[in-house]
Amino acid sequence: MGLGALAGAALVAVLGLAAHADPLRIATYSPDLSRDGPGLLLRDLGRKDAQIDAVVQVLAQARPDILLLTEFDWDHEGRALAAFAARLAQVGLDYPHRFAARPNSGMATGLDLDGDGRLGSADDAQGFGTFTGQGGMAILSRHPIGPVKDYTDFLWRDLPGHLMPPLPPEVAAVRRLSSTAHWDAVVTVAGRPLHLLAMSATPPVFDGPEDLNGRRNHDELAFWLHHLPDGPFVLAGNLNLDPLDSEGRPQALAAIMAHVTDPLPRSDGGAAAAGGVNDRHRGDPALDTGDWPDDKPPGNLRVDYVLPAQGLAVLGSAVVWPADGPLAQAALAASAHRLVWVDLDWPPAP
Repeated sequence: MGLGALAGAALVAVLGLAAHADPLRIATYSPDLSRDGPGLLLRDLGRKDAQIDAVVQVLAQARPDILLLTEFDWDHEGRALAAFAARLAQVGLDYPHRFAARPNSGMATGLDLDGDGRLGSADDAQGFGTFTGQGGMAILSRHPIGPVKDYTDFLWRDLPGHLMPPLPPEVAAVRRLSSTAHWDAVVTVAGRPLHLLAMSATPPVFDGPEDLNGRRNHDELAFWLHHLPDGPFVLAGNLNLDPLDSEGRPQALAAIMAHVTDPLPRSDGGAAAAGGVNDRHRGDPALDTGDWPDDKPPGNLRVDYVLPAQGLAVLGSAVVWPADGPLAQAALAASAHRLVWVDLDWPPAP
C-alpha cells in the first residue's frame, strides 16, 4: 500500500473514531445532601461523614458525564458545591463545569402562605424550607454549561391552564410555580448543544382537601409542555410522581411522555424489594427509584427520571440499586433515592 493510501486509511480511522465516541451518560440523583441549617452541609463535607462517603461511592460507580443533583443545599458563594466537587475529584470524578442558582426552597416571602396565622415557617417560603437554599439543585458536568435559562421566578398563575387553587390575591401575586427550580441548561458536548431541562418537584402530599401540593406537582411538570426547546433535550430530576402508584395527578407526566423516550431504567434491588404496601402496587418494582418503609404508604415508588427527547438514540440505562453487596449497602446509606442514568449515542445523527 502506498503512502497516499496509508494516509487515507489513517484519516478514515480517525474520522471513524470521532463518529463513534463514548456514550454520553446523564444522571439524576437526590443524595440527601441537605442539612437542618445553613453552613452545615459545608461543615460535613469538610470532615469524615459516612453518609457523604456513601454518596461518593454511588457516584464513583455510576461515573456520569452530566449529573443533576437534587436535594443539595445551595449557598451564595457555592462553597458546598465546590467542596463536594473536590470530594468527587479524590475518586477520579472531575467536574470542571458546575452550575447552581438560588432555589425557591427556603426563600422567605413575608406572607402567611399556608394560612396558619403564623409567619416565617417552612411552609411560608416559596418552596418548603427553613432557610434559603435548603434542598436546592446543582449541575456538575465534564462539558461546558451555558447559557442557562432560569425559570425559577415564574409565577404559578401565569402558567396556561394552571390548576392553582383559589388563593388570597396577595399570595397569588407572588406565589411561584417552582417548589425548587426549573432550569434549561445548555451543555455543549462535542460541539453540539444539549438542553438539560432540570427540576425537582414538590411531593403531591402533605396538604389538605385543596390538594395544593398535588396541583403544584402537576403544574411543575406541565410547565415544560410550554417550554420545550427546539434542539435536543433531556428532562431530568426528581419529579416526585409515580405514573401508577403515586397519590399525585399523572396527566402532565403522561403528556410529557409523548415528547420523550422513556428508557425504563431498571434495577435488581428494586425488583427484589417486596412486602407490605409494595405488594399492592401496580407498577413494575424494578423501575422504582425511591426506597421508603414498606409498612405504610407510599412504599417504593418511581420518582426520579432521565427522559431524552424523542429521536435521541438511547444506548443503555439503569437505576443504581443492586440487590446485595457493598454498593447496595452504600446506596441504602446514602439516600432513600437511587441514582438513575441513561447513556446516549452522541452527537446525534444529523
